[in-house]
Amino acid sequence: MTAAKRPATRRKTAPAKPQPAKCSDCDGRGEITEAVKVGARKGRITGHQQSGLCLTCLGTGHALTD
Repeated sequence: MTAAKRPATRRKTAPAKPQPAKCSDCDGRGEITEAVKVGARKGRITGHQQSGLCLTCLGTGHALTD
């Protein structure tokens, strides 16, 4: 007596996770550039720039969700 064949079942794959949205302030880089200010009282802006950590996304480049 032969065993009855079962139809082949396919494995279901998990749907792809959506990519997190880019941070709007740093465009997904995680860093922003700021103008350098000099002087104690007036804070004159020079032609130089410095990079700093994006405080909106905390350097990840992804928009934080609430």
